[in-house]
Amino acid sequence: MKRKDGYSADELFGSEQGLTYNDLIILPGYIDFSPDDVDLESDLTRNIKIKRPLISSPMDTVTEHRMAIGMALQGGIGIIHYNNTIDEQVEQVKKVKRFENGFITDPVVLSPDNTIADIDAIKNNFGFSGIPITENGKLYSKLVGIVTNRDIDFETDRSKKIREVMTKDVLTAKQHIPLSEANEILKKSKKGKLPIVDENGCLVAFMCRNDLLKNREYPYASKDGQKQLLVGAAISTKDESRERLEKLAQAGLNVVVIDAAQGNSVYQVEMIKYVKKNYASLDVVGGNVVTEEQCETLIRAGADALRIGMGPGSICTTQTTMAVGRAQATAVYRCAKYAKKYNVPVIADGGISTIGHIAKALAMGAGTAMMGSMFAATEEAPGEYFYENGVRLKRYRGMASLEAMEKGGSKRYFAEEAKILVAQGVSGAVVDKGSLMDYVPYLVQGLKHSLQDIGARSVRMLREMLYSGDLRFERRSISAQIEGGVHDMYSYKEPKYM
Repeated sequence: MKRKDGYSADELFGSEQGLTYNDLIILPGYIDFSPDDVDLESDLTRNIKIKRPLISSPMDTVTEHRMAIGMALQGGIGIIHYNNTIDEQVEQVKKVKRFENGFITDPVVLSPDNTIADIDAIKNNFGFSGIPITENGKLYSKLVGIVTNRDIDFETDRSKKIREVMTKDVLTAKQHIPLSEANEILKKSKKGKLPIVDENGCLVAFMCRNDLLKNREYPYASKDGQKQLLVGAAISTKDESRERLEKLAQAGLNVVVIDAAQGNSVYQVEMIKYVKKNYASLDVVGGNVVTEEQCETLIRAGADALRIGMGPGSICTTQTTMAVGRAQATAVYRCAKYAKKYNVPVIADGGISTIGHIAKALAMGAGTAMMGSMFAATEEAPGEYFYENGVRLKRYRGMASLEAMEKGGSKRYFAEEAKILVAQGVSGAVVDKGSLMDYVPYLVQGLKHSLQDIGARSVRMLREMLYSGDLRFERRSISAQIEGGVHDMYSYKEPKYM
């Protein structure tokens, strides 16, 4: 029998050295299908499958309701962070569960006492200026008007009150109207905006013609049995998280992530057992872990999935500061292989900055890939854009940076009561990537091409190839890594999503 080129995963990871994604390359397979034939459905937990194996990280500069909604519509899922109060996190979850495709359930609202200058600021920050006006400038208050470009374009006095320029005779639709009927109202009226009001005339939602053009039905959307979008949330192992969890579960949470930098602890075991005992229908993700021994502990406690990674993130310094962790490719492979025996999927968390890294994480046996920096600069991430040296940026920080720990992130590192905080991460900025609605389809298409090159028609087939030994790998020297990227160019234009 002819020896196959390259090495199996068992042979590759049999070395004494830990390997990162960049340390290895996957050898090509046989192509007899197109990229569009590739099925990316994968296991998020024992009980939940998603059509796209992508997760946004529970970081306060990455995932709140806008990110979670966008990820779920695109077939992935977002995990809402807990660097906030219980009520704030619960409200974020509720906004995701209340979302109806085509309706804006958290529109920007102003009062009649705001000025045209306030609308200018909103347009500069968010790119739109069609704004509903309520009595007190808040959602669920009585609708009194609407302002669009045609109301303010030729006004020279930008300090003028909105009550002087707003359109008061407003076309509206009643709460609970089907999307198709609301769409027909917009078409027939030839209006660009449609406020949705309750029986008392209070604003409860908003529709925009431009959003309808963009927000066609999403066939791969992640939804639960009630046809609501799937959403996850993170909690700590602290006692206060039990109250937090109760309210999150009441809000309709689908999966809870026990968020700890080092998940192999009695505190996490107790929390997992508590969740499984009191919330049987709620799937729980344990972590973070990087060894088989750690996996065993959390699987025995009842974890429905495991989050793998300790220190590989772009803003994380745990491995340097604490001298503890593991190279991510090795960690994902070892943990995925062990957890497979118990039908427990693993989430590759951290160290991912390209489509190729996502493909390698799945090729190591991960069911899904969790990313922070990849999504932090999209429009849907929390925070505002700013410019530095002419480049449009968004702030991004590790949950172990001093900034995040002072706000509450220290719960993840068992350092909430510490008098001296030791940072295991940094704060920085990432380059604008535009809307998630454009970025995720780009990632998905790239991932399909990657699996096609490997010769795998699906994520499930990729995993079968991994454990049968048909998936072949090679180690990459530093020179090989340089050769595999852009090199020897006088100049070149980077792709939009480089």
